[in-house]
Amino acid sequence: MAVKVRSLLPPLLLAAAGLAGLLLLCVPTRDVREPPAFKYGIVLDADKENDTGIVGQHSSCGGISSYADNPSGAGQSLVGCLEQALRDVPKDRHAGTPLYLGATAGMRLLNLTNPEASTSVLTAVTRTLTQYPFDFRGARILSGQEEGVFGWVTANYLLENFIKYSWVGRWFRPWKGTLGAMDLGGASTQITFETTSPAEDRASEVQLRLYGQHYRVYTHSFLCYGRDQVLQRLLASALQTHGFHPCWPRGFSTQVLLGDVYQSPCTVAQRPQTFNSSARVSLSGSSDPHLCRDLVSGLFSFSSCPFSRCSFNGVFQPPVAGNFVAFSAFFYTVDFLRTLMGLPVATLQQLEAAAVNVCNQTWAQLQARVPGQRARLADYCAGAMFVQQLLSRGYGFDERAFGGVIFQKKVGWGRGGAGLGGAGPLGS
Repeated sequence: MAVKVRSLLPPLLLAAAGLAGLLLLCVPTRDVREPPAFKYGIVLDADKENDTGIVGQHSSCGGISSYADNPSGAGQSLVGCLEQALRDVPKDRHAGTPLYLGATAGMRLLNLTNPEASTSVLTAVTRTLTQYPFDFRGARILSGQEEGVFGWVTANYLLENFIKYSWVGRWFRPWKGTLGAMDLGGASTQITFETTSPAEDRASEVQLRLYGQHYRVYTHSFLCYGRDQVLQRLLASALQTHGFHPCWPRGFSTQVLLGDVYQSPCTVAQRPQTFNSSARVSLSGSSDPHLCRDLVSGLFSFSSCPFSRCSFNGVFQPPVAGNFVAFSAFFYTVDFLRTLMGLPVATLQQLEAAAVNVCNQTWAQLQARVPGQRARLADYCAGAMFVQQLLSRGYGFDERAFGGVIFQKKVGWGRGGAGLGGAGPLGS
């Protein structure tokens, strides 16, 4: 069933139907006293990985980047969400309901490796979307900057940090600070937060005007630092340097297809000059937290910084300030440690100890402690080590700043994307 929301005068309308959902909302721009009519809009987050691309769920659609070899299938994959939208949005509102599609990091990677396939996928998706009676506004690949900013807007909108509806029926600005947002998807990670000083790297700054208020926002997206791509990079490094995987539990082994490991642009640095892409290599885990930490550390470079301060890889970042919400794989990793493993993670020191604890477990011990989680169980050591190092060394959270981080299951960029004009590119 559709979620209905009040339209406001004048309204910014949106609803998000993403990799995992369809949601509806309106953004107010001035006071209203009477409940107005309902209105709708649709945003498709078509490529979010880890099932994390939504705020509220109505239907589920797969990511489109996996259809590089079958572009027509990309359009077909969205039919379920679109049919759900037809049912949720009243028929007399179809023609006036704007429809956007935004593809994220998975499609950004595909566009790097195979731009022709990327174009074919978007063309097929557009062909499908234009067959529906909605007001189609475009389909394109979002930049990392846009994905980060849209997620920040979404989080702060949901927390009513921009505007709030009072019990007397009036909209007002709550005059409270914004939260920073950190997203860890499958192919990229984003950090976005409000800052008072101009960015030394203007490419990392976006200036927004929302509800009559000006916001200077720092944002950066690290492609190849999403959970799935990090795991692939660690696997490639383990093959190259150890012949075993220190982040996998002892007693766990599997056959690794070299073509799967080295096909990603994220593993170019570890790719041998010559290799048999169809060859399979047997790889076993060793439950070695110290070697695993070293392997994860190799993902970050702190050797040079052309600015007064950097996060990692020479990227400018001002000091983190205020509270943050961390979602997607940040949440899933911490929730595994806290809920399934029963380990405290309230401080950075506890988070590091929890990662070491998981990495010390054998495969038999992990399966006994967390039954029914076999599919991803062997990768939680690497994931926990990466999250701990990304937050502490990468983004520069100390114990005090980490105390202001809230781990949230799902946020997504959909509401923020529509609120900032749907498919239109951001200005800085």
